[in-house]
Amino acid sequence: MLDKNGIAKRIAKELKDGFYVNLGIGIPTLVANYIPEGINVVLQSENGLLGMGPFPIEGQEDPDLINAGKQTITTLPGSSIFDSALSFGMIRSQKIDLTILGAMEVSEHGDIANWKIPGKMVKGMGGAMDLVASAKNIIVAMQHVNKAGESKLLPKCSLPLTGVNCIKKVVTELAVLDILPEGGFQLLERAPGVSVDYIKQATAGRLIAPEDTPEMKFD
Repeated sequence: MLDKNGIAKRIAKELKDGFYVNLGIGIPTLVANYIPEGINVVLQSENGLLGMGPFPIEGQEDPDLINAGKQTITTLPGSSIFDSALSFGMIRSQKIDLTILGAMEVSEHGDIANWKIPGKMVKGMGGAMDLVASAKNIIVAMQHVNKAGESKLLPKCSLPLTGVNCIKKVVTELAVLDILPEGGFQLLERAPGVSVDYIKQATAGRLIAPEDTPEMKFD
């Protein structure tokens, strides 16, 4: 079973050389720390930054440099800082090759709910709706089950939706799964030490899970 850093490290393997990548709030921000050697990607933050680096070393934080989640970050040589209007222009014109988002729920049809729990105060949706409406490819980084042990991979989302039929892949502490065009989760990899049966029990949505599904590799 993976921790949050393990999820981020596995997702980093999905990065391709030359990609422009948007990292959502939460687990996705950790991907910046695990970009594979020899891969050149440009990280974009919707609050107005292109060329984001890894998280700063403790004591070297610059409070003026933050990502969309208000975490302090670093910049790389050649980075650019600009207003949010230009940033959202990049997103809406589909200049982003890959978007990595967190989620509260994902349905077997690729729907995502990641911004609101009814009855709880939230500041707003942020850039999530623009990202899911415009992104060419979206991977979700999330926990497979909630604190009560209930599946977050569902036949249908119960929370307010951010986007419909837009998620391509999900990486959790238990597994890597594709969303099938006809609906359903396709198990591609399982976390080290996690059995296929355990993943089946933790997945409420329709799941295709071959018994010979390999464990994740990070090399």
